[in-house]
Amino acid sequence: MPLLSSDDRAFLDALSRLAYCNPFTPQRIELERVALGTGFDEAASTWSKQSDWDRERPNVIKLRERCTPLANELRCQLADRAATTERELDLYENLIAYLLYDRYRAQFATASEHSPGQGKQQFAFWAEFRKDAQHYLPGTGVGWFSQYDVEHLFACCFQVCRAFRQIFHHIFGGSTPAAQLRARVWQSIFTHDMRRYRRSLFTRMADFTTLITGPSGTGKELVARAISLSRYVPLEGKRGASQDGLEDCFFPLNLSALSSTLIESELFGHSRGAFTGAVADRVGWLETCPQLGTVFLDEIGDLDAAIQVKLLRVLQSRTFQRLGETTDRSFQGKIIAATNQDLETKTRDGSFRNDFYFRLCSDILTTPSLQEQLVDRPADLSNLVATCVQRVVGEEAGDLSEEVVQWINEHLGHDYPWPGNFRELEQCVRNIVIRREYQPRSSAANVIMDPRDRLASEIAAGTLTAEEVLRRYCTLIYAETGSYEQTARRLKLDRRTVKSKIDPVLLDRLNPPNVLE
Repeated sequence: MPLLSSDDRAFLDALSRLAYCNPFTPQRIELERVALGTGFDEAASTWSKQSDWDRERPNVIKLRERCTPLANELRCQLADRAATTERELDLYENLIAYLLYDRYRAQFATASEHSPGQGKQQFAFWAEFRKDAQHYLPGTGVGWFSQYDVEHLFACCFQVCRAFRQIFHHIFGGSTPAAQLRARVWQSIFTHDMRRYRRSLFTRMADFTTLITGPSGTGKELVARAISLSRYVPLEGKRGASQDGLEDCFFPLNLSALSSTLIESELFGHSRGAFTGAVADRVGWLETCPQLGTVFLDEIGDLDAAIQVKLLRVLQSRTFQRLGETTDRSFQGKIIAATNQDLETKTRDGSFRNDFYFRLCSDILTTPSLQEQLVDRPADLSNLVATCVQRVVGEEAGDLSEEVVQWINEHLGHDYPWPGNFRELEQCVRNIVIRREYQPRSSAANVIMDPRDRLASEIAAGTLTAEEVLRRYCTLIYAETGSYEQTARRLKLDRRTVKSKIDPVLLDRLNPPNVLE
């Protein structure tokens, strides 16, 4: 007789895939729907930046209510069985892994708030976690049964919770481009196959260099920090503490702001007398960076060719030398680079080394512009402004957010392209807080997308509702004709319908009000 009924097998199959899927993709929603069947709550199926990142969702609660009694029942059955199929054992392992993560999620969430500067971390709930793991996974041949493997399971659960928190904390927006970025950052941390990551790749992710591309002001350093602070931290089971801390783990260096000599000194370090002014030995960031640390090289496209050669050696052999020395030193951490330039074009014109580029591009992320996000989801402006205002003024954010959004809509309009991206949005908020006005650079005003082109672009992207299309189109034609009757004839609509669809804000941007009837 099989261990699992057909219904339990179907549930555990969906749960197994759910436990290892990317939580920022639509697949998570579909797997929850399959697992819960008619009990799935559609209204609580999506992550929201405006919600608490660690809130208890109804579907998660329903999954727990199904998992707990099933785990208890299967454990008893496994203890009495002489033989069980490999697939049944695998489904049981995945059930217990999911259940343990869910059972201790609140404790993992609290531990995720541990400051990176506080050194090694003590986990008061480790003993209880280990006891539960050993209860459900006794030494009978069912998977994670050695002490080491329970420690690894704990470390993986902690990393998953920490990564989820970091991604939500650093990547803003509810648009499709923002959601896609969160999903890709999750892959940069865990790869697309979390089972393989759990088995072996968790020790090797520092060997993969991440290259973040995108326009200036789109949060490339925030993405780098999210990845850096989400790395795997081993657990020392005897003490119930992390083997290493994440203190001083992120080392950002803006390459465009320093001379070549200073860049070399900052990265590689130097010995006394290596160059004029080198009056003492200096330890560079490649040497300072611990095994769990990350060196972030911003504006990598501006890097001098000679330093590209030296960094190429670091990426190939993970060794380097201080300036003025011949002794090889080892780099143990991870490198993340960023640029707003087209490195492929720079390799073709010879200003960026081809071999260096191919060492950088094992993992590429692209941050979307603010305009891309707002074209996809115009209503997201309010949420993004609220995030900026909260950071700027704290408890006064509520009323001020509405004031800022109203000013932007009235003076910049829906079509303003935000050439400075999130950095410009934050400065716009600060200007309005101080003076209740914001004056964009003239160059920015000149590149505002024509409303006709904007409408065509959004229709092509499929981001508008039928009502929005009709309002925009009626307003565009009315701006040309200056007459409700002519607009109605051209569009084969009733005059009253045309008049009700005119968007006054868009109309003011298209034509001066006194030109129209």
